[in-house]
Amino acid sequence: MPDNNVKKYRESLMMSKAELARKAKISVQTLDRIEKSKAPCRMDTKRKIIEALGLKLTDKEKVFGKA
Repeated sequence: MPDNNVKKYRESLMMSKAELARKAKISVQTLDRIEKSKAPCRMDTKRKIIEALGLKLTDKEKVFGKA
């Protein structure tokens, strides 16, 4: 699993895992696994996280790296 920058972006916004998970409509457990790069992340979940971080979908590579 390649590393991602979800945690870095979330922390830069001073947002808790619970808050980001709620905004993205995913579970805290799912977010935790994604931040730790322990689980593959579906495209739909990536979209939800990017939008919940207040970013544009064109920022996908900044958050998740190259696929």
